[in-house]
Order: sequence, then structure tokens, then C-alpha cells
Amino acid sequence: MKEAANLKDHIYTKYTMLLLFLRGSKRFFTMSILASAVVAALDMVTPQVIRIVVDGCLSEQTETLPGVVRRFLDEAGGREFIISHLYLAALAILVVAALTAVFQYLNNYLNSVATERMMKTTRDTLYEHIERLPYAWHMENQTGDIIQRCTSDVTMVREFVSEQLVQVVHIAVLIAFSVVVMLSMSLTLSWVVFLSIPVIIGYSYFFYHRIGHMFQECDENEGVLSTIAQENLTGVRVVRAFGRESYERDRFRKQNNIYTDAWMKLCGLLSGFWAAGDLVMALQLMILVVAGAALCVQGKLTAGMLIAFISYNRRLIWPVRHLGRMISEMSKAGVSMDRLLYILNSKTEEVETNLPEESSCPDMSGDIVFRNVSFGYAEDERVLRDVSVTIKGGTTLGILGGTGSGKSTMMHLLNRLYELQDGEITISGVPVKDISLSWLRSHIGMVLQEPYLFSRTIEENIAITRDGTAAEAAGTMEEVRRAARVACIDESIERFSKGYQTVVGERGVTLSGGQKQRTAIARMLVQNTPIMVFDDSLSAVDTETDEKIRNALKQYMGHATVILISHRISTLMDADQIIVLERGRIAQQGTHRELIAQEGLYREIYEIQSPEGAEDTVDVGKEVPRYE
Repeated sequence: MKEAANLKDHIYTKYTMLLLFLRGSKRFFTMSILASAVVAALDMVTPQVIRIVVDGCLSEQTETLPGVVRRFLDEAGGREFIISHLYLAALAILVVAALTAVFQYLNNYLNSVATERMMKTTRDTLYEHIERLPYAWHMENQTGDIIQRCTSDVTMVREFVSEQLVQVVHIAVLIAFSVVVMLSMSLTLSWVVFLSIPVIIGYSYFFYHRIGHMFQECDENEGVLSTIAQENLTGVRVVRAFGRESYERDRFRKQNNIYTDAWMKLCGLLSGFWAAGDLVMALQLMILVVAGAALCVQGKLTAGMLIAFISYNRRLIWPVRHLGRMISEMSKAGVSMDRLLYILNSKTEEVETNLPEESSCPDMSGDIVFRNVSFGYAEDERVLRDVSVTIKGGTTLGILGGTGSGKSTMMHLLNRLYELQDGEITISGVPVKDISLSWLRSHIGMVLQEPYLFSRTIEENIAITRDGTAAEAAGTMEEVRRAARVACIDESIERFSKGYQTVVGERGVTLSGGQKQRTAIARMLVQNTPIMVFDDSLSAVDTETDEKIRNALKQYMGHATVILISHRISTLMDADQIIVLERGRIAQQGTHRELIAQEGLYREIYEIQSPEGAEDTVDVGKEVPRYE
């Protein structure tokens, strides 16, 4: 959608954000507000009918009635007409009640339609925006907190718009009619009613900031609680494997206690808010009844007028209290809107709304050049330092290095998951910053260090890089099987009772580590890109399977440029060139034969991983014990 595509260029305020969310639902909210206004107007009629009956039938004080009504009664027969036609008053009340019910139904229905449309637009907008936020943003923000913002905070905004703001017109109409009618009946009693309104608004404002501050604390603690729950549900196997149930349970309970205590404090404050409202309302009603009775005794007010006054007061005081509640709810909604604004005002990656220009879609089979590349996740800490290397098109580069040496960071920069800070990376002579993001990422296949599988069938997980679903893409299943055979996962899949239609658990939890890695490799191979990156993607498979996969890949990859990141020398030894990273710098560079002939880290690791050494899979730079 056009508006969503331009989110990255727009800084939103609360007002403009609400307008964005209200696309497609404003007319329904408008009709709902009009229906609510009619309900408010009809609400003013019944007390006047009762007043006419009481004053005209019981006290014969028709002179206090409105001129039009008085003339009609005089022509119709006065008090006798009222007594003999009481059913007309009942019928009038019934008609008013029926009309009120119809317009109240329209109000509720239209409000519901508008609200659901607004919620759909809100969910679509937030999801689309979050999808385009850079990788770095997702690394800085916890998943549980993001989910909480998109659920609880969205619900709070929804309730405020649908239940609070829509009532503003209803309340305004009620107050306007009540002011006019009450002033026409008694100025003294009108002041009794009206003076309570600023008191209600005053104590509501007093609670406003306090409620907002405490609600923000509750909201943030709910985000932390959601994060803990989300992490434990997705990492349940790790928790069980290490027997950490008790620790995680205590951690959850501790945060739950903090969250509950925060809500208890907020509930205490809200209780004080509503208790203050009840007190003001009771005092106001007491003064109204006493003053009204005194005026009736003095003959300045009729019984019908007093009854109508009390009825109008009852109709008026709750909307006014609701107006006070709106002020308190506004503080909570304001917090939620600020949390949503944080998402919407976070800058997205550049995503082409039209077809990329030809100049930004270069041939991706050429040389890849890292020239004086330096990068740090924090300003005072560099992960890569002046890295320069040329990867000839169609060749294989192996990267060896210890944890934190910058191996994966190089690939993140190549794929623009992070933007370059210093230096330059080019593909076929074109800087990656000038290449269309969609073109760049669709031509670089990556198997990440920690492969992620979706809760879908194995077939869908492998074919997910294709346009459309597996069923829509002709010949996709044959490609899936071919890629699975190259990744040495085909036989394992066929042993499952449902084969390729087996549904893997969340994050691929039903598969072993090696099966997940091989499935991820097959998924990347289906993409058939000119650049393939394997980020330590064979660490969970045995050496025999590792060799089978590498031999199959040689035949499958053809002229693709391949980058292999691994801790295994056996995985890297056939590469056209190998670089060894130490503390973000290239410490060694050459072929396998050249590097084992040199003194340095590569030969040390080779000697540790050689058959005469110990375990063939090690953490670089750590001594490995021998097992007899």
C-alpha cells in the first residue's frame, strides 16, 4: 500500500498515527457518532413527557410548561384531556424508547465495524513496517516486547478510540441539551449541577499524570514478562535438557510479582479515582434534592420540574464522569501510542516500491571485493579492522576464525543486514550500497549459523525461497527433492511417516541440529543463487556427512561464488583461498597447502583436528583433550 511504503520517510505524531490507523473506517465512525448524537437527543425527551404528566395531571401547574405544549393542552381540554389520555404519554415514551433502541443498535453496529476495520489496518500497518525494519533494530529490541506493543498497546488504543473518543459527541450533545433545558426550568438548580462539572474534571486531571506514569510501568513490566514467556516456550528443550525448570519458574514468578504489584498500585489509584467520583456525585445529588425541595416549598419550582431536573442530572452526571474517565484513560492510551510510535518512527530499510533501476541490478557472478572494511556494533569497539580480500567470481573462499573474530559480520555486511561504516564492498565492481536490496538479497543465498525453520511442512520450509507456494510453482517439488539429496537430508525425510509433508515443530524443534542445518542448506540451494554463503552450517553434522555434502555441492553449485565459514579445516581445505581472522583482522591468507606450511593459527588447528589429534570439531583457539 502506498502509505505504508512511505513510512520510512514520515515522522508520525499521535494525531497523524491515528489518522493512519483510521484509513477505511472514518466514515463508519462518523455514522456511529451521528447515531450516538440522535440517541443523546432522544434521551432528553422522556423527562419532559413525565414533567407534562406530573404538572398537568397532579398539580395543574401547566403555566410552567413550554408554550407550544401549553397551547396544545389548552385547546385539547387541559387537565381532563391529560387524565383521559394517559396512554398517549406511555405511547410517547414507548416510541422514544423504540427509536432510542434503533439508533443505539446502529451506533453499536457501526462502531464495531469501524473498530474492526481500524484494528485490521493497524495490524497490517505495524506488521508491514516491522517486516521492513533493519536487522540491527530487531537485535536491539526483544521479541516479547515487540509482540506486547502490537497486542496490549494496540488493544488499549482501540478501546480508547472506540469507547472513549466516540463518546465525546454523545457527551457534548447531552451537555448542550441539558444546559439549555435546565436553564429554562431553574437557574438556581442549574448552578448546583454545573458547579460539580469542573470539580469532576479537576480531580480527573489530578489523577491523569499519576495513572499514566503507573500504567507505563505496568506496560513495560508486561513486556518483560512476555519476553520471558516467549523465550521459555521457544527454548523449552534447552530448559529441560539443562534441568533449569526451577530457575526459569522462579524467574517468571519474580517478574510476575513485580508486574502484579505494579497493577495493584494502579488499581489502588483507580479505586481512589472512582471513589472520589462517587463522593462528588453523592454530595451533588444531596444538594440538588435539598435545594429542589426548598424551591418547591417556596412555589418557585413544580414537582414535575424537580423530577425532570433529577432525571436530567442522572443522565448528565454519568457522561460527565465518563468525560473525567476519558482524561484518565487518555493517559494510559497516550503511553500505548508512544510505544507504537516508537515502532512506526523507527527507520526502515530502503525497499523499492517500483522495479529497481537497471544500474542497481548488476551481474552478481563477478568478483566480490572487501576493501579496507572496518565495522563495530558499538562505537568504541571494532569487530572488523581494515579487512581487504578479493573473491574471484565462481571461486570458493574459506573463512576460519575464533568466536567474535568477525566471520559472520562480514556476511552480514555483504548482504546489508548491517550498513557499512568504513571501507567498501563491491560485487562486479558495483558497491553493495548502490545495489537494489531486493536484487542483492535474492541473489545471495545464505545458510545462517543458527538455521530457523517455520512451523510448516518440510517441503514448505525448503521451497520457501521460491516465488509462491510449493503447490503454485510448477516443478518445485522436484527441485526440493534434488536440493534435499545434495544436502543429504532426503533419506532422513523419507523415513518420516509423512515424508516431505511432515510438519516440523516451532523453530524446527522436532528435527535434530544436523537435520535442521541440512534442511536449511536445501532451502538455500532451491534458491539457486550466484553467491552462496555457508555460515558454519555443517557444524552439527558428522565428518562423513560433511564430506558427502561438500562433494555433492561441488557438482551442484556450478559457477556459483561460494563463501564457507567453518571451524573445521576439512570443510575449508578444498577452497580456492582461505583467510584466517584474528581479532577482526586477516592474520593469514592463502590456499590450504600454503597455510599449513606457515607458522600460525591455521596449522595449529589443522594439527589438532588431524586424525592423530583429538576431536575433529573444536572451538578455534582452545585446547582439545584426546580420547583414547
